[in-house]
Amino acid sequence: MSLAVLKSRALAGMDAPEVTVEVHLASGLPSFTLVGLPDTEVKEARDRVRAAIQNCRFEFPARRITVNLAPADLPKESGRFDLPIALGILIASGQIKADGLDTYEFAGELSLSGELRPIRGALAMCLSATNHDRFFILPVENAAEAALVSSARILPARTLLEVSAHLAGVQPIAPHVSVTAATTPRYPDLSEVRGQAQAKRALEVAAAGGHSLLMSGPPGTGKSMLASRFAGVLPGMTDTEALESAAVHSLHGRFRIEDWGRRPFRAPHHSASAAALVGGGSVPRPGEISLAHHGVLFLDELPEFDRRVLESLREPLESGHICIARAMRRADFPARFQLIAAMNPCPCGFLGHSNGKCRCTPDQVARYRTKLSGPLLDRIDLMIEVPALSDTELQGKAVGESSAQVRERVIAARDRQLARQGKPNAQLSPAEIDEHCQADEQGTQLLKQAITRFDLSARAYHRILMVARSIADLAQNTNVNAAHVAEAVQYRRGLAN
Repeated sequence: MSLAVLKSRALAGMDAPEVTVEVHLASGLPSFTLVGLPDTEVKEARDRVRAAIQNCRFEFPARRITVNLAPADLPKESGRFDLPIALGILIASGQIKADGLDTYEFAGELSLSGELRPIRGALAMCLSATNHDRFFILPVENAAEAALVSSARILPARTLLEVSAHLAGVQPIAPHVSVTAATTPRYPDLSEVRGQAQAKRALEVAAAGGHSLLMSGPPGTGKSMLASRFAGVLPGMTDTEALESAAVHSLHGRFRIEDWGRRPFRAPHHSASAAALVGGGSVPRPGEISLAHHGVLFLDELPEFDRRVLESLREPLESGHICIARAMRRADFPARFQLIAAMNPCPCGFLGHSNGKCRCTPDQVARYRTKLSGPLLDRIDLMIEVPALSDTELQGKAVGESSAQVRERVIAARDRQLARQGKPNAQLSPAEIDEHCQADEQGTQLLKQAITRFDLSARAYHRILMVARSIADLAQNTNVNAAHVAEAVQYRRGLAN
């Protein structure tokens, strides 16, 4: 038999399309040809595969070898095709007698000694393979990750020899048994933050409805501490959310099994590029907003980010996904994150502080604040001032509710939303807002006055109603009344100034 056909998978965004690895041996001068749009990493498989086969005591055939990765118009990257290529050569040359190849899929990078090295995207590959009743042979290091897909049948292997022995029926590989223990994720506790009752209340409202939040205040007032504790007041992740989040991190090659079920918290430095934030590259990879999927994206020193970087957040904030288009490739990644941002009130940071240190001119303050565009601010639901602590608050003990206490109320409010409309308030469409978020007569009149006074846009009007609905859910009220609207307008006033 001079032809072997095996199955593997490529990566295209969150998808993992099937790839057929065809290996043909023919007479002629010895050569090794790879076709099917392989990139540099795949082309280098020729040297890795040759060394791995020889070091595993097999004979590398001195014949004309042609490897086709089909479909031909799908770009192939990384070393994940090393294992199926090596097996194809051994099967086509008759060194392995393998039956039932259609029941397997293979992926793994080979070392020169024949050991299997881990690959990225194993979880995404198994998610795409759920409709095919096949065993997935993967490196041992990827087995626990891939087994998070409940329907996946994983055969973990350490070396090319192990896989060869399994296919030949000499020594079968035992299926991987998932032993993921149910653990409660640990987050920093909100009770450690001194004072800042209003900021804590805003965090609770944002968590209840899935809203974005911008905190403004002098340096050292606790903005970063509050943001780092926000994930701890969010409801726990569902299995679907945990799987989607893990799949994104798997594509990035940074998933750890101990992070399963933990809300992501991403805090990129303000020097981050647009590609780092939203994703990109010649082979599109997920950016920080996708790595924060179902979690928190914290942008500290918000005005210090490049304006073009911040503007790239507009569409994902509303749509919950990002589409990265390149000349030869297109990739879609999920990006349903909660934005928590922090900034100073002026360049020096002490505008309005009781110490009177600020010497910024009105023009300097205006230039600093105009680094944030109106359309971006219009998409932020809540904005609060985080003032400096008094001497009494600073020197006293940290007294306040724990994250667990706040999380109980947030979970109750989120459950009301899911029962009523099947989604958090922040994801409601205009038609759903009209159906579920309309205020009573007094609230409607108050909102009318706010629209006139603050010159609110249609988007701002809808977002005030959504925030008011979240406040009503926290209070366990069926209807939105004037008190709920008033609090929502207060959170919006900072954006109107």
